[in-house]
Amino acid sequence: MKKNLDQTVKNRIKYQIIETVQKEKPETTKKLIALMQEGSGIPPEQTMKLIVELENEGRLHLPRPQPLTSTSAEAYIFSRKALWFWITIALSLTTTATIFAIPDSDYPIVYLRSALAVLLIVFLPGYTLLKLLFPKKLPKTTSFVTKNQPETQSESTATLERIALSIGLSLALVPLIGLILNYTPWGIRLTPMTLSLLILTVAFATAAIIREHQTKVAI
Repeated sequence: MKKNLDQTVKNRIKYQIIETVQKEKPETTKKLIALMQEGSGIPPEQTMKLIVELENEGRLHLPRPQPLTSTSAEAYIFSRKALWFWITIALSLTTTATIFAIPDSDYPIVYLRSALAVLLIVFLPGYTLLKLLFPKKLPKTTSFVTKNQPETQSESTATLERIALSIGLSLALVPLIGLILNYTPWGIRLTPMTLSLLILTVAFATAAIIREHQTKVAI
């Protein structure tokens, strides 16, 4: 009688697992186990054992995470998801080239140089640093998102927050670079300041795209 009861409980939990997969669509086994523990209080060991049984029975199939390889990393960097990386690098290099190539007396092209220079100073360093620190999403803040607020609005707010934080971080980084250069033989001049911002932005962007790829393929 106890054996039949245990089998009934196992079948009920298996049904809950299948129902959770169909409803929540977890990407990994780890997420499915967390959902089962959160929703039904089922121990992870028991859930994992039943998941294996369901897979052996052919009633459940969960995607396996792809291993982190140089090929998959290279494919990610040249995918559309890494478009922000190439735009950032292109803007940084273009800005540096225009700063050194366009003289102050060359009107009205000098205004283009000024606009790009502002972008390099006020936005790009902070944007790439923020990408490195938070490759997926910014931490949720209760001051902006409410229960009745639609998801699209929260995503829009997160974008505005990322822009504002990027500007703030850039304005904090630039004086720090100037302070460091002040104690070097090069001093706070146009060439060392521009090259420092370029190197810093490219370094942050490269580290950020690598971390973003690692975060997406992590279990």
